Amino acid sequence: MAIAAPEQLNITEIPAWGSRSVDCFEKLEQIGEGTYGQVYMAREIKTGEIVALKKIRMDNEREGFPITAIREIKILKKLHHENVIKLKEIVTSTGPEKDEPPAPDGNKYRGGIYMVFEYMDHDLTGLADRPGMRFSVAQIKCYMRQLLTGLHYCHVNQVLHRDIKGSNLLIDNEGNLKLADFGLARSFSSDHNANLTNRVITLWYRPPELLLGTTKYGPAVDMWSVGCIFAELLNGKPVFPGKDEPEQLNKIFDICGTPSEEIWPGVSKIPWYNNFKPSRVIKRRLREHFRHFDRHALDLLDKMLTLDPSQRISAKDALDAEYFWTDPLPCDPKSLPKYESSHEFQTKKKRQQQRQHEENSKRQKQQHNQQHSRLPPIQQSGHAHAQMRVGQNPPAHGGQPQVAGVPGHHYGKPRPSAGPGRYPPGGNPSGNYNHPNRGQGSGGYGTGPCPPQGRAPPYGSSSMPGAAPRGPNYPHGAPPYGTSAAGRGSSNIMSGNRNQQYNWQQ
Repeated sequence: MAIAAPEQLNITEIPAWGSRSVDCFEKLEQIGEGTYGQVYMAREIKTGEIVALKKIRMDNEREGFPITAIREIKILKKLHHENVIKLKEIVTSTGPEKDEPPAPDGNKYRGGIYMVFEYMDHDLTGLADRPGMRFSVAQIKCYMRQLLTGLHYCHVNQVLHRDIKGSNLLIDNEGNLKLADFGLARSFSSDHNANLTNRVITLWYRPPELLLGTTKYGPAVDMWSVGCIFAELLNGKPVFPGKDEPEQLNKIFDICGTPSEEIWPGVSKIPWYNNFKPSRVIKRRLREHFRHFDRHALDLLDKMLTLDPSQRISAKDALDAEYFWTDPLPCDPKSLPKYESSHEFQTKKKRQQQRQHEENSKRQKQQHNQQHSRLPPIQQSGHAHAQMRVGQNPPAHGGQPQVAGVPGHHYGKPRPSAGPGRYPPGGNPSGNYNHPNRGQGSGGYGTGPCPPQGRAPPYGSSSMPGAAPRGPNYPHGAPPYGTSAAGRGSSNIMSGNRNQQYNWQQ
């Protein structure tokens, strides 16, 4: 690298993080929004590269830079993998921006901070929300294998994601899936003795141990969320759509059975177990409930949605499941069809606009019908008879009728109702994701070669010659991660729903 002379800037170097202004980018469209701020699709003015700008919300901060943003930046600088979103740089604005209103406190010098990510065309929720969309078995296997590969890499590097859901799984038009939105992520120790907050993971994907109040946990919390995503892809709709914590637990217990010391040692010591202990014993019926699933898919799902976190399957073992090694094999990501950009924020907005259009059309039709009922009736004779007001006395025999004080009235055709529904007749064929309480898309934010198909070993060789385990390739000697265990924690239960995301941690 060339070194600049004294007192001269080295302009050939890549700009340091935070040294560039957001004015280097042109915002094209908003593609996400949440408690953290907004996400925009943007174009770098100089190079024309399309990126994603994630604004870090600062207006609610009283003590400087948000700790969650610091954690996210620190973790993403540490992780480099083809199935983890790439953080390219940090840019700033020195004052109010052109497309934003002035600061509420009148501070014209208040600026903003943006994280610049590689742009991804879709998130899994937005893609599944497309009309008529139904993923093939090979496509589901392709996405699930990439999800597990990226998550295994995170866990090997001792990072918990803690917010796995469809809108945080980004997909590009090359078929590559990447884990995104590490705003709730944090590092963990392999002994799981640290007290961590249980107020993480969007409600529909939150594991039972967090709902029961544990504060000592590990990678198994992410694997429960993966199991919920897996079942959702196969089933065409969310499997545990609870409105609050008690209902969420009831939906889990109804399918996975009620926990006891026999099947989950130590469960009775978890802080809120007695508060939510079911009044009756419910047997596990997961295999019966999802009996229409493929046998190997059902075996894998059963291990992911195990109540006892210490018995829940790990990402590494899940990658070795028979499901991924039987026909149809996972397809090559590059063979997947290309779609118009679709993020949950955009599809949700389109649904809201369509509902509003339908409501407006219905309201206009009702108003027209009311107006029609108040106007005098049209004479059905072929002659141009005058019209009579309602309540008039009939004319005397042989006399002329009184003429109403209005000219002959012409009735226009009623306004047409809204166009065809979002889905073809018979409803949504896939049943995918279209629930009114779907939740806010957090719009979380490289491509890599597709792993070889079949039973060819996708990761490094073992000590035995000619043999190799199946799975991703990671540096030798990476620290293993253990299983989760029950523990004690705060007794304050937080009420909420799937739309809520929590950007604070203990």
